[in-house]
Amino acid sequence: MRISDLEDDSATLQDAAATWLTGHTERITWGDPYTTEDYLLVDATLHIPCRYLEGNGSGARCGAFGYQGRSPRSTQAEFEGFRMEGDRFSIIHHGERTDLNLPFEDADPRSLPVVQEKNPCVGAPCRTADNKKGAACCRDLTLELDVPESRQRLEALLRTRKSPYLCKIKREDEDTMECEVISACGYLDENDGISCTLHGRVRPNGRPAKPSLCSEWPDLDEDETGHPGCVFC
Repeated sequence: MRISDLEDDSATLQDAAATWLTGHTERITWGDPYTTEDYLLVDATLHIPCRYLEGNGSGARCGAFGYQGRSPRSTQAEFEGFRMEGDRFSIIHHGERTDLNLPFEDADPRSLPVVQEKNPCVGAPCRTADNKKGAACCRDLTLELDVPESRQRLEALLRTRKSPYLCKIKREDEDTMECEVISACGYLDENDGISCTLHGRVRPNGRPAKPSLCSEWPDLDEDETGHPGCVFC
């Protein structure tokens, strides 16, 4: 999967984008980021069943071809979390996953002592396509995949995943495909499932720990309306 364009993004932006992308661990297991001539990439395993899979815990059947057998075991390992004790987090730093102390950004000494407003997303009825409410924009993401037209088996496997957990699959060009995946971010606060534990924290160089896309309103296409129930729509 493509993380960023090496020509357009600085090393700090690449690290922030990689931290954000590989943070979505609910249904994805990520490898280590690596570079090619043009892009920062990462390999990943999508833990989303085939839409033709039928059955229960003891047996399975293929709804397309009728094959029967044992239910396949999940290959997904248990997620251990990104937050250590105190201000210590696991993030991508200098292209590698590293444990670092990430303090909150110092407040402007000339700022007015006003009361901070609460998180506007708390209590909002936004929801993802599987109708799970809360922090919808932190629970799904659009992936840009490096899938050349010659890799027909990989494309076929991608197109037969169970919707809506993987949907809106389309080919962008002869080398690239795009899809939307529901896979919650592992940096969400465990207590409310909505607040971001990285929000307001900075890297050792003083730059934000997460990318700007987490704080800026996205550019929606003409046919996009945002998540149902979003307080900003």
